[in-house]
Amino acid sequence: MKNTKFILCLSCVVLSMASCRKDDSFIPEDQEQLPAEPSVELAGFYLLNEANMGSNKSSLDYYDFNSGNYRKNIYSQANPNATLGLGDVGNDIKIYGSRLYVVVNMSDKVEVLAAKTAKRIGQINIPNCRYITFYKSKAYITAYDGYVSVVDTASLKEEKQIAVGKQPEEMAIVGTKLYVANSGGYNYPNYERTVSVIDLNTLSETKRIDVAINLHRLKADQYGDLYVTSRGDYYNIPSNLFVIDTKTDQVKKTFNLAASNIAIDKDEAYLYSVEWNNNTGSNAISYAKINVKDETIISKSFITDGTDQSIVIPYGIAVNPVNSDVYVTDAKDYVSPGTLYCFDKAGKKKFSVTTGDIPAHLVFLNK
Repeated sequence: MKNTKFILCLSCVVLSMASCRKDDSFIPEDQEQLPAEPSVELAGFYLLNEANMGSNKSSLDYYDFNSGNYRKNIYSQANPNATLGLGDVGNDIKIYGSRLYVVVNMSDKVEVLAAKTAKRIGQINIPNCRYITFYKSKAYITAYDGYVSVVDTASLKEEKQIAVGKQPEEMAIVGTKLYVANSGGYNYPNYERTVSVIDLNTLSETKRIDVAINLHRLKADQYGDLYVTSRGDYYNIPSNLFVIDTKTDQVKKTFNLAASNIAIDKDEAYLYSVEWNNNTGSNAISYAKINVKDETIISKSFITDGTDQSIVIPYGIAVNPVNSDVYVTDAKDYVSPGTLYCFDKAGKKKFSVTTGDIPAHLVFLNK
């Protein structure tokens, strides 16, 4: 795992990103014009750029579907008094209600912003935080110290810590159960190999499901199944993709397919793999598309026009829930600005745009 891991117009009092009004106060290098993608349901999306660990260069971009404006580094522009910027290594981003939550791993915090303006509301302090999800009035945040933090979304105060496995990563909720992928990423070669199950009624861990070593991504489909990725050991055990049946809380399928990240849209899952091997000193990159209804591989690549050959390091993936466009980010050399690619459902490139350093996490904003 590589843990690398607006300027506001002075006369403007309220800035709404959902507006299609052109804002001439943005300097040219902080804005690009892309194709407009009007949507009844969606205003646009945020892209969180991780940036390299120690650089304190995490940043936030925004694409307005109505105007086609792609705005860069909007956190600093919306919050000019935040002299330290967004922080060090942006690791996750989610919208819940009217708020945008940005997990900043090495800065040990979750920034809480107004979803429509990116203006800062508050901060949640969680050491070595990784991922965030929500259930009712609570936020659940994984911390590498081996627990899930339970935070009240009204007060932004931590109410409880639920012990799980070592170095927990991504989470998913099915019914009243919270599933947590445990990695043990600091413990080579003795990685963790379980998914913790937390009862959201009692806020306690009830069991651990044995899956595979060094787990990372965890996504739920519409049928009550979980797709979980294993990063392997970077030597002889390759990465893999597993399916957990949440009715039985057991692994029911092993794909034997390299997987670093996965996005699920209705009956289809899109995934890529960047698999580093210490034996060869190189990455193996691959893509795939899966039918989650019958759990079969549809294609060994969802990119059909050859653009995959231009992507150096696929690093993030998301699917537009309305039109099923697929977004893939390219981290390139990890120190230069990256690229965001948009593909239609047929796998053909619609556009690309330059982002901040190490673009990684994307979330859609409703109107």
